[in-house]
Amino acid sequence: MERTVELRENERLDDLQLSGFQIIQNPEKFCFGMDAVLLSGFVRAKKGDALLDLGTGTGILPILLAAKTECARLVGLEIQEESADMARRSVELNQLEDRVSIVTGDIKEAGGIFPSASFDCITCNPPYMIGRHGIANPDSALAIARHEVLCTFEDVAAAAEKLLRPGGHFFLVHRPFRLAELIVTLTRHRLEPKRMRMVYPFVDKEPNMVLIEAVRGGNPRMTVERPLIIFESPGQYTREIRENYGY
Repeated sequence: MERTVELRENERLDDLQLSGFQIIQNPEKFCFGMDAVLLSGFVRAKKGDALLDLGTGTGILPILLAAKTECARLVGLEIQEESADMARRSVELNQLEDRVSIVTGDIKEAGGIFPSASFDCITCNPPYMIGRHGIANPDSALAIARHEVLCTFEDVAAAAEKLLRPGGHFFLVHRPFRLAELIVTLTRHRLEPKRMRMVYPFVDKEPNMVLIEAVRGGNPRMTVERPLIIFESPGQYTREIRENYGY
């Protein structure tokens, strides 16, 4: 039976154009972007896997991955209660309670919230910008999503190391200007980078995103996949984006 949802002040309901799923968002706080969608397409998870999304926001990755994978259990961890509440209501709206759950908590404390080595896969779309420089309101949802106000990439890697089973997979999206730091941090936490794909807005521009898959305890050897180009021309998505991601 189709469910309805009561939206709160400034909230809206967005159609994900995938399996009939919808998501509740507040445009005055933070809405998901292309990076989350691309990460959902980069994830390789097997049937029956348990997957954790660190810093899930309004739950976009667990909801997309409920449609795109056969994971048995998808968990989103989110420190901001308002975002976690929107995520829970979206899970209920899409009737995904049997597969998806949202937990309110801090990434830095994730090792105490979940049992060690309890997930096959972990995903994360972490804050890209370092520290609080240039932030007018460091307590705002937008600042927390974009800047390392409440957690650093070191915190994210430490949580993934503790919560992934040996041989488990960690998938993330980040910015290329921090690539050297990302790889050093991952390897320090026994998360061996195995697959990488650069994302370019246009074929003749510099990359503005990088997708990385790392394996806990993996052997050193990384495959660099062909570039992913977003636009053919201004306002015109490439065929891969249209066919694989529904834009």
